[in-house]
Amino acid sequence: MGRSIWGFWQGIFSTAVLYGSLALFTSILHNVFLLYYVETFVSVYKIDKISFWVGETVFLIWNSLNDPLFGWLSDRSFLSSPQAGSQITNPEVVLRRLKALSRNGPLFAMSFLAFWVAWARPGLQFLLCLCLYDGFLTMVDLHHSALLADLAVSANDRTRLNFHCSVFSALGSFSVFLSYSFWDKEDFYFFRLFCVALAAFSILGFFVVSRLLQQRFHKELRPKQDEALKELSVGPAPFTHPDRPVTIGQYIKQLSKHRNFMWFVSMNLVQVFHCHFNNNFFPLFLEHLLSDNISASTGSILLGISYIAPHLNNLYFLTLCQRYGVYQVIRWLFMLKLGLSVVMVLAGADHIYLLCIFIASNRVFTEGTCKLLKLVISDLVDEDFVVNRRQQAASALLFGMVALLTKPGQTFAPLIGTWLLCVYTGYDIFEREPVKDSLVSVPDIASGSGTPPLRLGCFYMLVFVPITCALLQLAAWSRFTLHGRKLQGIKNLRQGAQHGHLIDVKAI
Repeated sequence: MGRSIWGFWQGIFSTAVLYGSLALFTSILHNVFLLYYVETFVSVYKIDKISFWVGETVFLIWNSLNDPLFGWLSDRSFLSSPQAGSQITNPEVVLRRLKALSRNGPLFAMSFLAFWVAWARPGLQFLLCLCLYDGFLTMVDLHHSALLADLAVSANDRTRLNFHCSVFSALGSFSVFLSYSFWDKEDFYFFRLFCVALAAFSILGFFVVSRLLQQRFHKELRPKQDEALKELSVGPAPFTHPDRPVTIGQYIKQLSKHRNFMWFVSMNLVQVFHCHFNNNFFPLFLEHLLSDNISASTGSILLGISYIAPHLNNLYFLTLCQRYGVYQVIRWLFMLKLGLSVVMVLAGADHIYLLCIFIASNRVFTEGTCKLLKLVISDLVDEDFVVNRRQQAASALLFGMVALLTKPGQTFAPLIGTWLLCVYTGYDIFEREPVKDSLVSVPDIASGSGTPPLRLGCFYMLVFVPITCALLQLAAWSRFTLHGRKLQGIKNLRQGAQHGHLIDVKAI
């Protein structure tokens, strides 16, 4: 009976749909975490400034190191396989990643719950919760992202997989709509119940979907191992050196000479910073720029749209990517971010409706860019495989190395943001008292509007941070050359190593 039920559900959903649904069980939790974890510890648990900075600093180190560490532990056997003539990958690669998701997905959901109940001193709990949560999130994200590069090589197949991720991530963003209704700093009880419900749904989802995928690959790949090896793996490459295992030092040296990799992580570091800056300070911008002019329900809608629209826009961006290429679409998004910010600077802080549009669109286009970057990293996996003549494509390891160099932006965002807020407005979120030597200490008399310093300072942060980020990103992105004919040549070389056999995402 049980097997028939599993078989029934396997027959309904394709592998691409099941793969994309894993993004749902991550996003419903992670969006809530990003939006409320700083506010919870500062306003509810009353963490002191020193403990906050120490926690974020330790988190910065752990957040950066755990990605390459877990990636190396996952893919070291692929890089160091000494068996000549062995297949570059095999069905066990996919099954290994799915098993890792089935274990770490539920643990990730349980670590999410640790934020919303005070069980230790605020400083200690802040540090432990961040490190525990990020460790499990890293395991989930690494293996899920690596599957994108492992399951397909062609741009169309990867776009199809990414399309389903965007659809389910958009569904997961509805948790933000609901969270705004439950959030109350004075009475945390109902918000805790809401978080428990989200975590329970996520645990169940990871368990069911990962089991369905494992059974599907066990069923379809093992009886047809030879065929499956051709479809899911890069066949024996004639230019590899299987008797020379790659050490971590050699791998890092190879990446340091990978110019496109270095320019990409330079751009992505700024992107990660900007995305998390928007997440951390979105409630602050709503409170001090719009709260006096819009209702609570309007604020809830604006907040929800800013989380859902990036995923919906990504569906359109992916069609543009198929026509113009990922590189060109990302470049257009950087230019759009710069143009909108300049328009907002010229308009000023008193145009409420324009301000609403800008706050939402700033986050929408920034997050939309982030959704496309996994496609670029997958292309870098292809280039790394070809240029360094890999025995196997170490997708999880390369995703981990990207995170090593870009995740510091996640920690820099709240640190630099709180510092800028204090410098420009004298507003210390820890002490709630003005600082005497702030840059903005009087109302904007020149405009005649009597704008409070805090509101004006928030506006400056809102517009000048994206302007700075866009300029830095355009400069770095102009040096990235893995696009157009060069990218197609890299893909042809990797596809040639596969002897023309690509996975058919529609078929599975």
